[in-house]
Parts: sequence; structure tokens; C-alpha cells
Amino acid sequence: MLDATENKDGETPVTHVNRLLSASALTALAAALVACGPAEKKAEAPAAPAAATGYNVYVTNEISNDLTVIDGATNSVIATVPVGQRPRGVRVSKDGKTLYIAVSGSPIGGPGVDEDSLPPPDKSKDGIAVFDVATGKVLRTITGVSDPEQMDVTPDGKLFISSEDTSTAVVVDAATGQKLAEVKTGDEPEGVNISPDGKYVFVTSEAHGEVTVIDVASLKPLGNIKVGDRPRNTLFSADSTKAYVSGENDASIAVIDVANRTVTNTIRLADKTIRPMDMQLSADGGQLFVTGGRAGKVAVVDAKALSLTTSIPVGQRPWGLAKSPDGKFLYAANGPSNDVSVIDTATLKVVATVKAGTRPWSAVAVPKP
Repeated sequence: MLDATENKDGETPVTHVNRLLSASALTALAAALVACGPAEKKAEAPAAPAAATGYNVYVTNEISNDLTVIDGATNSVIATVPVGQRPRGVRVSKDGKTLYIAVSGSPIGGPGVDEDSLPPPDKSKDGIAVFDVATGKVLRTITGVSDPEQMDVTPDGKLFISSEDTSTAVVVDAATGQKLAEVKTGDEPEGVNISPDGKYVFVTSEAHGEVTVIDVASLKPLGNIKVGDRPRNTLFSADSTKAYVSGENDASIAVIDVANRTVTNTIRLADKTIRPMDMQLSADGGQLFVTGGRAGKVAVVDAKALSLTTSIPVGQRPWGLAKSPDGKFLYAANGPSNDVSVIDTATLKVVATVKAGTRPWSAVAVPKP
């Protein structure tokens, strides 16, 4: 029998009423939620930006016929890759995916070398090695360019290449290998640089002490500019209004007004032991860094005062010079000492020395894929 205070479910009247009230309250709450629609999610904090992937430095080694790959974060060698005979100039495509490396079958000459004593060139070894940054491999070699030394590449993939023994700048479609033009330059063309606005190519002539200016759109020469003795390389300002040309033999750097194609100033380095080779500008454009060849120094030039401010001792005969993507470090390729000096651009001190292959020649810093 049920107790007089219990119902058939064993509940007291008070418990039964509370249960009914609870059920009603839940039903009302559910109805209110349906009427209001789904609850809004709490606003999430924006995701933190992805960490920087860093960069690698690629150094061509003229005698060991390979490419040294240096991790920019640790200054350690992470790979050594064969790329072809006598690799010298190296450039990266505008998307950072491909390196172009000048390789040559011509024997190494230079000051004090009797050219008649050298073996004949092996033209089958001449070309531009196409190196894939993601896989770290040479994909193919573009042939048909005699003794290439340096080059630069347009955003749409046109290679302008100095052909040292033909006194020409050869223009090639990087995708197909098709030769598009051949522009006459002075003898022994070497440095090749495309202005950041994509309008002009400057090609130095070591033998004639001049720069040939080429129009990118028409692939036609626009004239020659007389500069210092044995010009090695050119460098444009970020806004393409100025260009600098290093003169090895007279310790000079010509400053060119690009629009008018005239030399407006010539920087005469006070330290005559410095033989200007490759160049880089600081991130703000205020300092010009110049490898000094046999002096074993990197010169620091005030780009506004047009004067030498100091020099940084590095390895033997620094030649190529690369700049990190953030502008904080320089990488000087030191030929006879077979290493690379890492320079902090804030302190102007060498912070590391990295062993490379035999006779490092040129370098470029590339963000990691």
C-alpha cells in the first residue's frame, strides 16, 4: 500500500510539484533559446603570425665546382651540391624558387697567368645551371652561352648574361633556353644588374672601363658610360635613380644618374689597398658595403657623404657579397681562404666565419621555401 503522503511513483506531493516546476522551467528555457537563435560564439583572439622561416645563403665555389649552402640562423653548412664546372655568378629568381648559376669550361686565368700556357676551353661545360631551391638540386643546364660569368633575371624570366669571351650580353628565356638577343658590349663583360624598376640592364666592361646600358623592353643598347678602371660590378639604389659601379684598379666607385645615364660623382677610396669588387647597400640606403679584393677587407662607404668611413677585416681576397633578406647581415665570399665572413651590419663586426668549398666566388641569400 502507498503511504498517504506518496503518489504511485513513490513521490511526495512536494517532490512531485518540484519536478513539474523544473520540467516547466526547462521547457520555457528551451523555447527562449529557440526564439533567440543559436548562441553567439565568443570572439576568438587573432591567430599569431607564423614564425619566420629564415633563409639560406648559397655560395659558388669556382674550383671545387659546387655550391655551399649555409643556414642563415646558425651559420652552419647544411649542404654541398655539385653544380657544374667553374661556377661563378649566381642570381635568384624574383619568386625565390630558382637559382641561376654561371658555369664555364674556360680555364682560370687572371693576373700573373700566362694565357698561352692554359689548356683550351671546354665549351661543352659552358652554361647556366638551373637550381631548384625547394629540392636543392640542379634541374638542368641552359647551354648556348659562351663562357658566362655573371647574370641577372627579370621577373618574367629573361636572363641577361655576360659572355666574357664574346664581348656580348646574351639574353635567354630561362624557361625554354631560347636565345632572344645578343647585345654588343665592351671587352671582358662581367657585372650584370637589372634596375629594380625593371627598365635597364647595366653590364660592365673590364677592358674598356665602361658600362653598357640595355633597354629591357626592346633588348637594345642605349649607349655606354665611362667609369673607373676595370669595373667589376654595378648596384642600383632601391628607387632605381642611382647606380654604383666599382672600379677595381683605381679604387673608385662611380655614381651614376640612371635617368640621364651620366656619372655625377666618383668616390675615391682613401685606402688605396682596397680593390672594389661587389657591393651591397644598407637597408636605409645610407651605407654602401664594398668587398675589397686583395686588401682582405669590406669597405664601408657613407653613401651621402660619398666617402670611406671604415673597413672591416675579413678573409683573403673577398669577392662576392650577399645581404640577408632583413639587411642585418652580410656574407663575404673569401676566395683563397675558402670561407665566408658573416658581418653584423649594426656593429660592423665579423660575427662568424664559415668554411666553404674551394675558392668561393659569389653568394646570394634566399628565404627558405
